[in-house]
Amino acid sequence: MGRGRQKAKNTKVARELKYFSPNTDYSALEAELSAKAGSENEEYVDRWADDTEEDDYAPSDDDRVVELDDDK
Repeated sequence: MGRGRQKAKNTKVARELKYFSPNTDYSALEAELSAKAGSENEEYVDRWADDTEEDDYAPSDDDRVVELDDDK
């Protein structure tokens, strides 16, 4: 297939997706959103947030400062 045909097909698909509007069942959507209001938040809680706050930063050998002499 040539580039022109491929682009035309992509344009056709994009246009169909842009103007496609399915029927929305708002009562089912409302029931789904209201039923999961409390339990969904637990999924996104950072379980390891406390671990990083308690860790003390201890510099390693790689963190040492190297002084360079400018004897030119």
